[in-house]
Amino acid sequence: MDYIVETKNLTKSFPNKLAVDHVTMHIKRGDIYGFIGKNGAGKTTTMKLLLGLINPTEGEMTLFGSKDLNKQRSRIGSLIEAPGLYKNASAYDNMKLFSLLYGGTDKEIKEIISLVGLGKVGSRKAGNFSLGMRQRLGIAIALLGNPELLILDEPINGLDPAGIKEIRDIIVRLNKERGVTFLISSHLLDELAKITTTYGIVNDGRLVEEIAADKLMERCKQNLHIKVSDVVKAVSVLKAEGLLDRYDVTEDSITMFDHFENAGAINELLVKNGIIVDALSPSNSGFEEYFIERIGR
Repeated sequence: MDYIVETKNLTKSFPNKLAVDHVTMHIKRGDIYGFIGKNGAGKTTTMKLLLGLINPTEGEMTLFGSKDLNKQRSRIGSLIEAPGLYKNASAYDNMKLFSLLYGGTDKEIKEIISLVGLGKVGSRKAGNFSLGMRQRLGIAIALLGNPELLILDEPINGLDPAGIKEIRDIIVRLNKERGVTFLISSHLLDELAKITTTYGIVNDGRLVEEIAADKLMERCKQNLHIKVSDVVKAVSVLKAEGLLDRYDVTEDSITMFDHFENAGAINELLVKNGIIVDALSPSNSGFEEYFIERIGR
């Protein structure tokens, strides 16, 4: 697998908080990796660790298959929190100033400005831009130096529906046309779900789950939820009868993603084997319910 970001037990402790708790994550080349979690879950801190803005307490990182992190970080563009713009300068002048740090010819600057939809703003000062325009300029700056990976922290937070769509379209275009890989944090699940290829679900500093978008879609279809007295025995019995293929378990329940039509037979089989069935119910979980189940409200 061609992973361009891998971490192993990545951890960041502050005096009063464990912000990132032994995170092991994997981002494939070409992914739009949606980093999902509530505010304060550890998303921004994890991104800062990847970018070298802060140092980890423990754990390992590999970028583009290399341990030479400083060298590989030149292949990453980022927009963390609000973009630091020169408010009295135009979009072009902002790009020109930042190009001194990140590289980029005059031709490239104009191409990027056009790409993010700011080609017609002329000499208008960035301080007079809307929030969406500032976010687009921040992404444009992050694109200087032709990065292979873009790390964007809450890029659609605070935007109106039109602004959200503009940012979303830019991300998809860069991913499809330029092959840029994305790590995007957000707590706005519905919007991110429209473009994400892989999800990383984070809660209280821990990476609860990594799951491909197509697999998540399957899981959010019809399922059969069974609450039982003995989960281990129930799993064994159902497997022996060929009635358990795709499933999740908790301490007291099994969620099955196949064999919904056999609900009656499943109930009878479990009871016959001395397993108490406290509840058996079919359901159609949506994205929101799936995530709430893992990170709480």
